[in-house]
Amino acid sequence: MKGAICPTCSCSLVRLGIEIATAPVAAHEGIEYRFCCEGCAEAFGADPARFVAEVADWVVCPVCLGEKPKELTLPIDHQGSEVRLCRCPCCRDEFAKRPGELLARLAA
Repeated sequence: MKGAICPTCSCSLVRLGIEIATAPVAAHEGIEYRFCCEGCAEAFGADPARFVAEVADWVVCPVCLGEKPKELTLPIDHQGSEVRLCRCPCCRDEFAKRPGELLARLAA
């Protein structure tokens, strides 16, 4: 699952404790992006296409909230949908115990 990642600094907004609904916003090519701070939103304006491309394939592990390129994650099936976790066995085990709670945390 892809969680909200600040395209400028590549940090997970959830990991930083930033509510997506109140995060700074900037648009590029008709798409709104959320940022961890106003500084990142301003820096984004200098070269938005570059920043978007840098995080295009990044995902957030729903367990540890670590940000990773998709190629460095472990795909698992959850109710017919692919969820991507970091490769840590502990994250895989913890996700198996409480997937709904962990996925909801990313969606908030």
